[in-house]
Amino acid sequence: MTDINWNDYSLETQAIRAGHKRTHEDEHSIPIFATSSYVFKSAEEAALRFTGQKPGNIYSRFTNPTVSAFQERLALMEKGERCLAFSSGMAAIMAVGMGLLKAGDHVLCSRGVFGNTVLMFQNYFSKFGVETDFVDLIDTAAWEAAMKPNTRFLFLETPSNPLIEIADITALADIAHKHGSLLIVDNCFCTPVLQKPFELGADIVIHSATKYIDGQGRCVGGAVIASDEIIEKSIYPYLRTGGATMSPFNAWVFLSGLETLAVRMKAHCDSAFELALWLEQQPGIAKVHYPGLASHAQHQLAKRQQSHFGGIVSFELTGGKEHAWKLIDATEMLSITANLGDVKTTITHPATTTHGRLAPEVRAAAGIKDGLVRISVGLENLEDIKKDILRGL
Repeated sequence: MTDINWNDYSLETQAIRAGHKRTHEDEHSIPIFATSSYVFKSAEEAALRFTGQKPGNIYSRFTNPTVSAFQERLALMEKGERCLAFSSGMAAIMAVGMGLLKAGDHVLCSRGVFGNTVLMFQNYFSKFGVETDFVDLIDTAAWEAAMKPNTRFLFLETPSNPLIEIADITALADIAHKHGSLLIVDNCFCTPVLQKPFELGADIVIHSATKYIDGQGRCVGGAVIASDEIIEKSIYPYLRTGGATMSPFNAWVFLSGLETLAVRMKAHCDSAFELALWLEQQPGIAKVHYPGLASHAQHQLAKRQQSHFGGIVSFELTGGKEHAWKLIDATEMLSITANLGDVKTTITHPATTTHGRLAPEVRAAAGIKDGLVRISVGLENLEDIKKDILRGL
């Protein structure tokens, strides 16, 4: 298996086969290497490994065979050069910032990102002299106008959370590269099954593996995919020193998740599309946010940029927070949780959960209204999902 060029195979095959280096035990399933350290044949070999002159495992904070298998597999699926795994999606974003930024740098970030991402740039990187401006995800001209000579990178999620807006990745990559900056895309909502940011011009791709990659809400993890140069010079040194490490067990769970990712994403997308069409017909709903709908402002862009429209649907109730909470509380099967990408359908009120720590004016600028409800459509029977939503409508 070590001699196979997995670039010659499709994503579905890579997701099941790539990254596994069979041991002398000839196992069929990737093992969990539950070890903190490794034994060297001699003092000289130890010295050569620690200085990087000889490849091999050193310490599981930054080298572990199970984690390495996950990294190799995800990099192949994203069509990236190299991947590093982290203890969470937020740890992955932190690693990119710590690896690439210095005092005096400027960052452009879309308003439509996860609330904690906003807080990381706003409250923490600012302590070290990094300035961040937030712009409308879909306003390409606004990104161009906000660029500065010291802009280090542009950061965005597409589709966005929770309004499911779609950014033009190619256009933003052109803007970033024209100004000597990098484009970073959080591909959590789409996964490499639905969207390939590198093919559209992105320089770095980030994942919260906690979501669709796991797919069953079992583990927390994150990943950064980039060129060998960016990883080796900027991100890997931070991981080795900072220790935001993915555990071997979690990596093993995520490897299993990748094996079924393509099949699950198709099912998520199919049900989400049908649910969005149905929600548009229901009374008391002012607007449905789903890029598969012809009514969505970036519907045509989503068709060009993604292979399908994703598994997340959000909608606005005419009665504001009171009606949103009433709907959520009336469900009996759906899981009231802020997590997403699960086989179980989840429902949440973004204004008071995922984005609840943001100032009201920041939420308003991001278009997150009090009547907004977000649903991550799972793999249950679609009619059962509709029936549960109807309890609150």
